[in-house]
Amino acid sequence: MEKKSIHEIISTVFKALTLAMGGAVVVLSCLGSLETQTAVTLLGIGLACAGIALLEKR
Repeated sequence: MEKKSIHEIISTVFKALTLAMGGAVVVLSCLGSLETQTAVTLLGIGLACAGIALLEKR
């Protein structure tokens, strides 16, 4: 098994969070149990994680 650096792990975590926040908004919206303010907050967190992951590229 190849050993990953901490930077690669952090980048992977931020990418996973981005995907999870987007998926959560879609699922909760389909279930009808999501308020607009909550959806915007979740998408904002996902966008911030995506930005961090992209800025970390060398």
